[in-house]
Amino acid sequence: MGSRTVVADVADELARRVAAGEYQPGELMPSVRQVADEFEMNRATAQLTLGRLESYGFVEARRGKGFTIREVRSAGGLDVYRHLFRFSIPMPDVAIEMFRDIVEVERGIVMDALLAYTGAAPGGPVAAGFDLAELKAEVDALETLARTDVPDHRRILAIEIGIVRRLLVALESSLQRAILNSIGDMVLEVPEAVEAYFAGAADLHVLVWRALIAVWESDSGPSPAQLALFEDLFGIYHHKVINRFEELLGAQDDPQIHAVTA
Repeated sequence: MGSRTVVADVADELARRVAAGEYQPGELMPSVRQVADEFEMNRATAQLTLGRLESYGFVEARRGKGFTIREVRSAGGLDVYRHLFRFSIPMPDVAIEMFRDIVEVERGIVMDALLAYTGAAPGGPVAAGFDLAELKAEVDALETLARTDVPDHRRILAIEIGIVRRLLVALESSLQRAILNSIGDMVLEVPEAVEAYFAGAADLHVLVWRALIAVWESDSGPSPAQLALFEDLFGIYHHKVINRFEELLGAQDDPQIHAVTA
């Protein structure tokens, strides 16, 4: 079942079945004995496997009954959503719908953070809480990565998430930071999601950050027209991200899926 532990691999397979609807909410999961028999493991390992599935938030232990399947789509929190998204990748229609939600939330948090920092007083506490010299060093690192023959997209995206996280710290936006952390985990552990954020060349990411640094270092902020243009371009970029994700999952070749998710 792969190079990971048997417990992790079997728990992932059971979680995939829940995500795919093979096990319905409210039903009992297969028992410890049934899991042990199906996957040819001892009962102690099967018990650990179901316990791991519970840690995902996919099942709930009921005394004397076993493990009951939770309604993960409507009742799960961010951590459950993270696992659900990962296990939904083999189901393009479900995965794309979830990815649209993820991108929409991410776009709102990042846009709000960038605009809030841009509108903050140059000598105020917000600006003081974010070191532009450190940002420049991180953007230099991004540029180095972007110019390699095969850019490490996951590492580039992780650095960018870290930059926005620091912005949110300076803005004292703790809830948005927590949500961004969860979204970052969701995206970074799914290769197709990471690649979708590079619908254009990695160099474009660097250019955007350099343009923002230039604005933040200037004495006068951007004009309303420039802000409106930036918002439009930001929206277009995220639209391309979603389209790229659809392509990677093969949804562009399925008119029915494309029509449902459009």
